[in-house]
Amino acid sequence: MSVSDAKEWPSSALDAAATAFAALTCEPAPLALDCAALGAGTGLPQQVMSLPLLRDWLLRRPRAYTARDEVWRELIRRARLDGPHWVIAAVGMAMPALQQHAARLCEGYDGDPADVDAEILTGFLTALRDQVDLAKDAPYASLCKAAWRAGRDLRLQQHEYLPVEDVEHLAPGPRTPRVPYGHPDLLVRRAVTLGILDAEDEQAYIDVRLGNRAIEPIAAANGISVDALRMRLSRIDDRIAEALTDGLLSGAASPETLAHLRARAQQRARCRAGRAAAARREATHASVAAAA
Repeated sequence: MSVSDAKEWPSSALDAAATAFAALTCEPAPLALDCAALGAGTGLPQQVMSLPLLRDWLLRRPRAYTARDEVWRELIRRARLDGPHWVIAAVGMAMPALQQHAARLCEGYDGDPADVDAEILTGFLTALRDQVDLAKDAPYASLCKAAWRAGRDLRLQQHEYLPVEDVEHLAPGPRTPRVPYGHPDLLVRRAVTLGILDAEDEQAYIDVRLGNRAIEPIAAANGISVDALRMRLSRIDDRIAEALTDGLLSGAASPETLAHLRARAQQRARCRAGRAAAARREATHASVAAAA
């Protein structure tokens, strides 16, 4: 970018995102989606559409819920897995709603409107990266709600704090933080030690269940499908719930219980190794057949 271009770059985060989206979607090679790949039952035109055209198509059809859900699942998936240009694409596709939120939240606001824009964009990007569950309906609505809440929280901060003379006298008594006994990370670590949770699943479980991270990149990093990881985490939830009910994560476990947990962990490891070997054999056979 030249110096002159930098001087003309918008100061508002939303305006800057809109400018970047326009650059990504201009001729001769605009960013586009193959709507036919999303399925014939969506009601979408069965063709490749540039993102601005697709956005206009959706705006003209506010009740095309199935089409909107499928488009946004694809946009979110690509934003999480396929690079920053798809993050800009997702922001640009939502820009009419984001700008509408900004205009409403800036009514009567005493601060800088650019701050509201920045908070709205931050809320949207946070939800885009980690918070929206693609297995649920209305992912676009969830993104816009997260953006709205972020901007609204900034407005509410104007009335949240009151000046006081001496904060040290407001709350008598000791201020030492409590030791985090029973902290979720520590419970997960104990679950791994006991064999309730397999070590190779520990980080994925922490990221998804405790960190509220998006499941798609984590499944890709682990080399498994999203559905497989969902099922695996669901089974871990059941085992941890059972262990909590039995007091295993907060108290001592008997030698017999430990032996039982280790046996179950070994059985899971054998099943997983067997499935992996079967998948390798199937891949080998497929490659041999393709070569023939």
